[in-house]
Amino acid sequence: MARNEIRPIVKLRSTAGTGYTYVTRKNRRNDPDRMVIRKYDPIAKRHTEFREDR
Repeated sequence: MARNEIRPIVKLRSTAGTGYTYVTRKNRRNDPDRMVIRKYDPIAKRHTEFREDR
């Protein structure tokens, strides 16, 4: 498999509705489902859940 197939670039969008996003890579073998990570949203000024947006 090529590098991009194993570790695709994913966009994490805030669930707070601010529209803020993080861009990261994920390992498709370890995380085949959509990622949900708790990170800081500077627009909401608090930690919120960020879900994978394809």
